[in-house]
Amino acid sequence: MSDPEEHLTKAEIGKDAIQSTAEAAAVAVGEVATIITGAVRDVATAIGGFATEVFEIRESARKAQAEHTDDD
Repeated sequence: MSDPEEHLTKAEIGKDAIQSTAEAAAVAVGEVATIITGAVRDVATAIGGFATEVFEIRESARKAQAEHTDDD
């Protein structure tokens, strides 16, 4: 038969459950933060690429307009 001193008390079981829950929550929050960080980075990259294209289009349009004006 097992020694009574080896049994976990209800308080110890409760503490272990709370600790495990807190650890699981911390992992989940970390995973979500990683996902959000990656998404924000990807959105910033996409917006930056779009802005670069807009600047290039505007510059090309200005050059074309200047060439057109010179031809007249």
